[in-house]
Amino acid sequence: MPDTSFVTIPPERRRSTQLFRSAGVRFAALYALLFGASALALALFIWWATAGLLDRQTDAAIRADAQGLAERWDEGGVVALIATIKDRLAENVDDNAIYLLTDAALHPLAGNLSHWPASFGLDQDWDELPIERAGVHALARVHRFDVQGGFHLLVGRDVQVRAQLRTLLTDALLWAGGVVVVLGTAGALVVRGLFRHTLATVSLTAAAISAGDLTRRIALTGRGDEFDRLAETINDMLDRIARLMDGVREVSNAIAHDLRTPITRARTRLEDAATHARSDEDLRAAIERATVDLDGVVSVFQALLRIAEIEAGARRSAFAPFDLAPVLADLAELYAAAAEEAGMRLEVATPPTLPISGDRELIQQAVANLLDNAIKFSPAGGRILLSGEMGAIMRVTVTDEGPGIPEADRPRAAERFFRGEMARHTPGSGLGLSLVQAVALLHGGSLELSNAEPGLVAELRLAAT
Repeated sequence: MPDTSFVTIPPERRRSTQLFRSAGVRFAALYALLFGASALALALFIWWATAGLLDRQTDAAIRADAQGLAERWDEGGVVALIATIKDRLAENVDDNAIYLLTDAALHPLAGNLSHWPASFGLDQDWDELPIERAGVHALARVHRFDVQGGFHLLVGRDVQVRAQLRTLLTDALLWAGGVVVVLGTAGALVVRGLFRHTLATVSLTAAAISAGDLTRRIALTGRGDEFDRLAETINDMLDRIARLMDGVREVSNAIAHDLRTPITRARTRLEDAATHARSDEDLRAAIERATVDLDGVVSVFQALLRIAEIEAGARRSAFAPFDLAPVLADLAELYAAAAEEAGMRLEVATPPTLPISGDRELIQQAVANLLDNAIKFSPAGGRILLSGEMGAIMRVTVTDEGPGIPEADRPRAAERFFRGEMARHTPGSGLGLSLVQAVALLHGGSLELSNAEPGLVAELRLAAT
């Protein structure tokens, strides 16, 4: 039978596992590790710059001394070497020089050591060993080399004081290491506490938002550090989410309000035709009128879906380089007839070429919406100007001489279903400028509305090629 028993994890192990899963603990441990590594590197440098430097200087002095004695041997043999050793011992003010010249049997011939050190073999070159000099025990750094004729020469320096200095330095560095451990642990605990305190506000705000309180925001410390910038970014994101939620509610209300009328009208006409129609022609006419109302409803939903598709960036795959100038010329030719029929004139001012990379169909639809609005709201005898300008940002501008949009309504003019007081009694769904703005944002630009005095200037800005 399979083993169905459960393994129980001790509480202590669970707590330790959760402890090391904490980001605050990991950051604190990293801080302590970096702090300790820095202190260790500093200690090694201090050792190298003090005790190590003294050792290197001692070795260099011994080598130079031995080289000088070798030259004296070459010049005068053993007699000159003995005389030189005696002179150097007499001139040694610090009393730290060590010399010993012996014959092949290690009998002393000159120097300040009474005998050859027992622990220093004739096969060794360098060593640091205890010696007895003038009845005083000391520590010496010595170097051996052989001289012709079977003689042996030992040259060195008394390093007892330097050994004591190394001991003091080692003890100091060990105590410093203990202090580093204490300070590193304390600093790690402080870093962990600050980290947890800083993230606690983010966690509490996120929990409140998750519970449905979209008004909560992360409090700023005022220091302007990375955590403050992160809090500002999160707060901006929450503000945008709140605006989007409000927009969704407004769109839902607008859909319910704007679509209720045509649907109710179509239903009423069909019911009236079913009750009072006296002929097939009456039924057909009622159905055609209801179909027109329902087509308006379908067109609204199609416009909403198209705007959503544009805002989602699904149309970026259709981006391609093209010349916008002939597109504007075709639109001007198409809408010139409608403008003339309404008693207006449409003028065009564009350069010969306007190269751009984007979705040709969407840009054409956006400019068409601007021209349609200009014709719809301009008075008879008015003038409409379609212009294009090439630069770092391409500008396509439609200027009319209509009533314009009040300054208070311009920030909301591109919202879905928004219709100002002057537009409430004109045909439309309030989605035209929303689509234009979505196209502009898709192409890295914007829609700017300003006063033409009289009229409106609608400027479609697009990122140039």
